[in-house]
Amino acid sequence: MAFSSASSDRPDYNVPQAGNDGISSLTWSPTANILISTNWDGGVRCWEVQEQMGQVQAIPKAQVNHENNAPVLCSTFSPDGSTVFTAGADKAVRMWKLGQQPANPNTPPQQIGAHTQPIKSIGFLPSTNLIVSGGWDNKLNFWDARTPNPVGVIDLPERCYDLDVRGNAMAVATAQKHILVYDVTNQPREHMRKESPLKYQTRCISCFPDMTGFAVGSIEGRVGIQYNNKAQEKNNFAFKCHRQDSNVFAVNAIAFHPFGTFATVGADGVVTFWDKDNKQKLKGFSPKGKPISCANFNAQGNLFAYAASYDWSKGSSFYSQGTPNEIYLHFTPEDEIKPKKKR
Repeated sequence: MAFSSASSDRPDYNVPQAGNDGISSLTWSPTANILISTNWDGGVRCWEVQEQMGQVQAIPKAQVNHENNAPVLCSTFSPDGSTVFTAGADKAVRMWKLGQQPANPNTPPQQIGAHTQPIKSIGFLPSTNLIVSGGWDNKLNFWDARTPNPVGVIDLPERCYDLDVRGNAMAVATAQKHILVYDVTNQPREHMRKESPLKYQTRCISCFPDMTGFAVGSIEGRVGIQYNNKAQEKNNFAFKCHRQDSNVFAVNAIAFHPFGTFATVGADGVVTFWDKDNKQKLKGFSPKGKPISCANFNAQGNLFAYAASYDWSKGSSFYSQGTPNEIYLHFTPEDEIKPKKKR
């Protein structure tokens, strides 16, 4: 199926001190314009972002590093915005209370849990105040920050590639195209288990803001829109994106806006805004010339952060040392991202 399109361009703000390697996640505080990045160089970085009349700037505030500078792959905030949780290749779930710097800059943030393999994705369950981590050990572990052992464990059918929590809904994507949806109101309860509607390996998954479904992206430039309720399954569809001529690129991240519209970012260096309900392309950005590895809207929805940096999808042989890794902030007026009724 095809989307109709609209496009306009303005320069985006380049965030200072973005790190020395690939940027793996960008996460906004739910309560303020505080931006967190995680990086393959082992760093977790924090900026205070200011916006006035569409003019944006970011002030570097702090940085912590994971043990042995192991790559950090994911991040999430507590609902009050006071605490950041990160995880990655050191197999540890770590907690950083913003404003509290370690006495020694080489001291990693406090460890609150661990997997037996690297951890690919992390989320916060607001109804139970638990942190959930998905690892390459085929486990979903649930953590209370006050105790060192998981308070719950779910065995996954395969390695976790991505997870997303939105309110009381959690969607998990694993290797071999498994997708699991949970109700996390209290103790996590499996609501649905299915195979990805897409033909190739899953790269990312993101819940709708209204919790009625999810979007899943694959390495083959395709996104599937899926509803959790059987009565709405007739509205499921998939569409092609992040393609140039005969070249096909991975969809690296899907970021929903509070309106229910969303952005996809790809290994082709392109950002695109979409309206799933009206099946429209809202905006296409000019290519950045390197992969867009991750992205997110702030809580208000007027700022969109995205990272132009190597996504490691082709391994170390394609890594070009010294290539800058950049984080951009795009001021997002409503008319760029709100749903547009079909003409």
